[in-house]
Amino acid sequence: MPDDAPDPAGPPLSQRLAGRYRAVRLALLVLAVGCMLLWVAGGVDPRPLAALFAAVTAALFVAAAPDEIAPSRPRGRAALQAPLVWPDTSMKMMAEALPSPCFITDRGGVVRYANRNATDRFGPTRPGDPLSFKLRVPELLAMVDRAGRGETANVVRFSERVPTERVFDAFTAPIRFGRSDGRADFVLVVLDERTELVRMERMRGDFIANASHELRTPLASLRGFVETLLGPARNDEVNRERFLRIMLEQGERMSRLIDDLLSLSRIEMKAHVRPDAIVDVEEVVNVTLATLRPLATAAEIRFETRIEPGPWRVRGDRDELIQVVSNLVENAMKYGRDAGTVEVSLGAETGPDGAPGLLLAVRDDGPGIDAEHLPRLTERFYRADADRSRARKGTGLGLAIVKHIVNHHRGRLTIRSEPGEGATFAVWIETIDAPDRPSIQENKGFSVN
Repeated sequence: MPDDAPDPAGPPLSQRLAGRYRAVRLALLVLAVGCMLLWVAGGVDPRPLAALFAAVTAALFVAAAPDEIAPSRPRGRAALQAPLVWPDTSMKMMAEALPSPCFITDRGGVVRYANRNATDRFGPTRPGDPLSFKLRVPELLAMVDRAGRGETANVVRFSERVPTERVFDAFTAPIRFGRSDGRADFVLVVLDERTELVRMERMRGDFIANASHELRTPLASLRGFVETLLGPARNDEVNRERFLRIMLEQGERMSRLIDDLLSLSRIEMKAHVRPDAIVDVEEVVNVTLATLRPLATAAEIRFETRIEPGPWRVRGDRDELIQVVSNLVENAMKYGRDAGTVEVSLGAETGPDGAPGLLLAVRDDGPGIDAEHLPRLTERFYRADADRSRARKGTGLGLAIVKHIVNHHRGRLTIRSEPGEGATFAVWIETIDAPDRPSIQENKGFSVN
């Protein structure tokens, strides 16, 4: 017979009578006190009172419903075999002491308790709901089922893709309280986040692959010029300065490339942690344009700004947002028309889910970009025009950095371009304030697809 099944014979007679007495003892006490008062104070014959007491007592015992009778607590071996439904206070305190998200389920995978870290990380969990309502990971649910049958601790790695990629190692272990059948009373599920470790491993591999590929050309160039200066051109005063200038340019190119790779890696490391500082995007735009204005003046490029009245405050990282504006404006300066114009716009834009947001758009007046290149522009080291990119000292990482920063801020990057009509790069980010104004697209006829 299963442990959880009731005994068909029921409890013995003595136990049933004891249970009925516990159910009616308060009423019997009140009846006895009343009869005593009638006998002592009122002078009533005790024999009718005794008969009344006996009759009422019998009626109370007969009327006591079985579900009102509190069962006696199992003792000894029976207590160890009785099924447990809810964890006690000590188990809950242990779960709260863990630094990682923790769930306590029964052996069927139904959540009985979730600690504060689990609630903060995965949202509120109602006791009594299956764990599959919160974690839809078949491997983990199968592991919980095995632990409920009494198997030893197991571990499985899984990842979540929304809103950002996060990686967890899930540990399960059965918890028993002396059961003889080997099954668990509860299953402990502990989730250890490994996102940063996985990102570090990926970053190391990407850095080695990208650096070895992109640094090969400038290193080969430097080595060739050094060998030339040490060999045939040792005493060539005419070409020495030209060679050294080229070597300096190649060294600067490697320095820019390494800086961009490290910047991209730092952004990817913390992509799963949303920034929470309050940043004024209008101030970021003004500071960035003031910094780039000397370069624009030297290149005879003119800035045009259209900034709607604010406030334009977002939750973000100020340095990263400065990098977004700087990269987009520098791209427009590099690939726009010589001595042309770079337009920078900032205005209201409602998100696809109705959230209030801002739209930062940077437009150049260059030759534009063919449609076949648009989907790949944010890939690392992808260049629509490789020769022009290298001539303008581009590393091929600027738009990849922009894309990762925008994703870090839970925003959206869109690109629109047609040959001969320039290119527009637009960044949407949710704002803290919700100004009651039309979007920049409607207000200025500025469309971004």
